[in-house]
Amino acid sequence: MARRLRPEGLDFAGTAPVRLVFTRELSASPERVFRALAQDVPGWAEWFPAVTSAQPLDGGKGRDVRLRGGTRFQETVLAAEESELYAYRVDVTNAPAIRALVEEWRLTPAGAGTRVRWTFAADGPAVFRAGLRLAGPGLGRAFRGAMAKLDRRLNAVQ
Repeated sequence: MARRLRPEGLDFAGTAPVRLVFTRELSASPERVFRALAQDVPGWAEWFPAVTSAQPLDGGKGRDVRLRGGTRFQETVLAAEESELYAYRVDVTNAPAIRALVEEWRLTPAGAGTRVRWTFAADGPAVFRAGLRLAGPGLGRAFRGAMAKLDRRLNAVQ
């Protein structure tokens, strides 16, 4: 059953009870990485293996995301600053235990490429928070794999 989560703002990425932060450098420019994140929402299913479907909603102000295993998120985009920041919060999900979830993607130039920093900020009951911390290494591997696939995808499209 779908549940509505607590509507957090962008500041939650820095204050959430659980914050998992991962970084990776890509050879693509910040502009190209930003376009892949913010403008080619359906493309997420091509480079982020956990994502089976992603669709923009309301002219890009929201997203509908489906993950392997049947998890679904309806999201609101909190920030879309060209070549620098893309962030969204989950408003509705069928995933249990989550009370609030914000994801922030910060992009900074790194030589000719981009340093991507992904912050996964969440809240839920103590058992959920502990489980999420334990899942951190797995999320880190998923992030690194996704960034490698995204970098290959962007380099192939030049």
